[in-house]
Amino acid sequence: MTVRAEGAGPAGLASVLIASGALRPDWLPAFSAVPRDMFVPDRIWPGISDGTRQNPLIDRRKDPDAWLQAVYSDIPLTTQWDDGSHTGDGLGRTPSSSSSQPHMVFSMLADLDVRDGHRVLEIGTGTGWSSALLAHRLGRGHVVSVEYDPEVAKAAGERHRKAGLSPLVVVGDGQLGYADEAPYDRIIATCSVGQIPGAWMDQACVGGLIVAPWGTLYGGEAVVRLTVNGGGTASGRFTRSSAFIRLRQQRPGLPPHDAFLKGQEWPADGTATATGLSPAKVGGWVEQFVIGLQMSGAFWSVERYGDGSYTLWTYSTDQLSWASADFEPGADSFEVVQSGPRRLWDETEAAYLWWEVRGRPGFDRFGLTLGSDGERAWLDSPDNPVPAVG
Repeated sequence: MTVRAEGAGPAGLASVLIASGALRPDWLPAFSAVPRDMFVPDRIWPGISDGTRQNPLIDRRKDPDAWLQAVYSDIPLTTQWDDGSHTGDGLGRTPSSSSSQPHMVFSMLADLDVRDGHRVLEIGTGTGWSSALLAHRLGRGHVVSVEYDPEVAKAAGERHRKAGLSPLVVVGDGQLGYADEAPYDRIIATCSVGQIPGAWMDQACVGGLIVAPWGTLYGGEAVVRLTVNGGGTASGRFTRSSAFIRLRQQRPGLPPHDAFLKGQEWPADGTATATGLSPAKVGGWVEQFVIGLQMSGAFWSVERYGDGSYTLWTYSTDQLSWASADFEPGADSFEVVQSGPRRLWDETEAAYLWWEVRGRPGFDRFGLTLGSDGERAWLDSPDNPVPAVG
């Protein structure tokens, strides 16, 4: 039996999701039969709908009404930090498992376009809600969900059983899929990737769909919807912005800041110039995505100061190049220092300008094609690839 509280509950969330277009009529029976509160643990850190920050802990045992209000709000809920090593009530360093924002859950299920009889592979069981919704919709024997963390998988399986549902939950590396039950008509990831694993392609039916959050090393992320064409190829468009926890096996191991200046004081051996492009203009989610498509092997960090100014640092993964761009509120010109064989700020400007002169296209104008030569991003059509800069 699910809990209820005045002012919170499935009906209110359903109204929000229906009004936004995320919850469509074909998924309404599953939404009603598989309430989210059955698939959320007692301890949660509520997020915000348009970002990656978390609010303080809510413990159901101490404040059941606040817990229920959060569960039936259209927000993500962090349920684990730091691969389970975090203890205590505060925020951990990095979220490692969550209950995804309901709007995103049902938008991605709409992208998946499941039909009766389809067999679905889910990567990232998490709390078990998405696989439960799929199992209710498709029935016994049609849903496999792979979860890397044994404790997370065990808890999700227990929630499935209490709900009278039986998707197959497998503990394993999501990059490898689950070949024992292949092929699948649909594959969906509830974690983000920087590269679509080959196993997913191999285990999908020809004509099947892969729906996954995909993002560059530099930043930015969107859901891609790929049609599998056979022969190791697939292609499709991005459908919407996203911000998911990274697949553990694809987490980047980035060199630290100190690896670049090599003990020297800034500006070290860098060359100073000035730019009219504010560092603030390149920080948006789609801007990061577009820059990352063009600047392979680059990442960034920000050093903030008390007066509202900050330094945007850009680095190359080979540790040979770096750039700093200093932002000051109200300024029209910004100091830049660059070092190494790659002029990383020049690349950033070129990538941003490429996007700007094309009308600042959103995620839905971009697409991705997979083939023997790897992954290739494109704008508007596969024959218009996004160029590399530098």
